[in-house]
Amino acid sequence: MLSASTDADLDAVFTKVIELRAGGLVVGGGAFFTARGARLGALALRYAVPTVYEGRAFVTAGGLMSYGANLADSYRLAGTYAGRVLKGEKPSDLPVQQSTKLEMFLNLKTAKVLGITVPLPLSGRADEVIE
Repeated sequence: MLSASTDADLDAVFTKVIELRAGGLVVGGGAFFTARGARLGALALRYAVPTVYEGRAFVTAGGLMSYGANLADSYRLAGTYAGRVLKGEKPSDLPVQQSTKLEMFLNLKTAKVLGITVPLPLSGRADEVIE
């Protein structure tokens, strides 16, 4: 497991991935990475590392693929919960929920640069394909 908490760490992580000859990189969530989706995508392309992360900005910046919850749906769920709490419901009585609306973005230009053939059924299921 590699970690980063500063912008300088991001370059070091990609350098380490190359050094380890890893076949790819999956970037976990969190505020630090969320704020740097476009930068992560650009680094993934620059270092030619097949990388998956959540968010369209990551893919449009050069990342290979994004798969995760639809942000608008997640915000809608949070707003619904906030409304229920404001109307007097106890937060401890509310069921745990997570977004069930998922979205996938693929960057076929990046796949081509990396020498990856994306199967047609996979690209057909994507919400957006960048060619």
